[in-house]
Amino acid sequence: MIGISKLYCGTVEPSDAMRYGRHSGSLPSHLLQFSQDKKPVVVWNMTKACNLRCAHCYAQAKATPNADELTTAEGKRLIDDLADYGSPVMLFSGGEPLARPDLPELARYAVAKGMRAVISTNGTLIDRDMARRLMDVGLSYVGVSIDGMRQIHDRFRGVEGAFDMALAGVRNCLEAGLKVGLRFTIFKQNAAEVPAVLDLLEAEGVPRVCFYHLVYAGRGSKLIDEDLGHAETRALLDLIMDRAKAMFERGQTPEVLTVDNHADGPYVYLRLLREDPERAAEVLELLQWNEGNSSGRGIGCVSWDGSVHPDQFWRHLTIDNVRNRPFSQIWSDLSHPILGKLKDKRPHLKGRCATCRWLDICGGNFRVRAEAATGDLWAPDPACHLSDAEIAKP
Repeated sequence: MIGISKLYCGTVEPSDAMRYGRHSGSLPSHLLQFSQDKKPVVVWNMTKACNLRCAHCYAQAKATPNADELTTAEGKRLIDDLADYGSPVMLFSGGEPLARPDLPELARYAVAKGMRAVISTNGTLIDRDMARRLMDVGLSYVGVSIDGMRQIHDRFRGVEGAFDMALAGVRNCLEAGLKVGLRFTIFKQNAAEVPAVLDLLEAEGVPRVCFYHLVYAGRGSKLIDEDLGHAETRALLDLIMDRAKAMFERGQTPEVLTVDNHADGPYVYLRLLREDPERAAEVLELLQWNEGNSSGRGIGCVSWDGSVHPDQFWRHLTIDNVRNRPFSQIWSDLSHPILGKLKDKRPHLKGRCATCRWLDICGGNFRVRAEAATGDLWAPDPACHLSDAEIAKP
């Protein structure tokens, strides 16, 4: 993820991360991306069940759970292993994680083990009682998907009234004192909604918003033609940066991030280089610490049936299963032909990625997107919006 507010608006400096030794176990949540050890944040897609029918769902969720989902006891064993391994965050996702009645129990267990527990949710099941329960268990963050205003959101989510229910969930989290943020996945059909969603962020006092670039996975693999073109992506990034800066100048300081396209980092740096070279030098250092895409290294995924994937989008590639051996052993075993290469992608990348001057701060971007578009997981990511001149080594 690229912290627009952290980098462009100057809310984070290199010294902030250095103060904690850049160790994932001691860094505050908003600085975890700058850790040196890159202990994996683990997304647990704990159920395939979901009450919505989202057009872009990477998990291809359905109305009912799978029969082979990890039990509560198996989930606790997974958390035990991750906590001992040093994974800093347990991200409960789905499907819809709140479709599992044991979500609060498992989140509380993760917190008791010293992990940060967060959830990625459609927000529709967060009534006041649930918000208070999540606050009580010590949840660190709730990310609620809002993909536009009412008409657009409901269309993408496949259920009329989904927007109003999600917004009620956001408000219930705010009322309960939970940190909550908006999650917006960008398509051609909803890109024009970004200003309105930022207006909503300001009006509701929501402290965080993440704009996700489309990844061609699951049902999202059918939406390749709905991805923004490079010029459209750059224009949207400029709009997000301009709006973030304007909010900060008015005294509002929400976290504003873009996710799943690490070309955004160099783009922010190059803009700052024109506007504020001194700040640009600090941003370059932070981007080098961030290291860009971290699939198979700093982020991993466990599916509802215990399958381990390099990230939550790479569901067609299973490394092993936590029912066979612990995640920590699977993650540390470099004998798998792809997982081992993901630990250091540099020797394997092809084309413009292999010679890009920004490789160390982009990490080769998303291999899943490259594979989906070209059939070659080491080919250049087609969503990279940087020009040949911008990536050429000086």
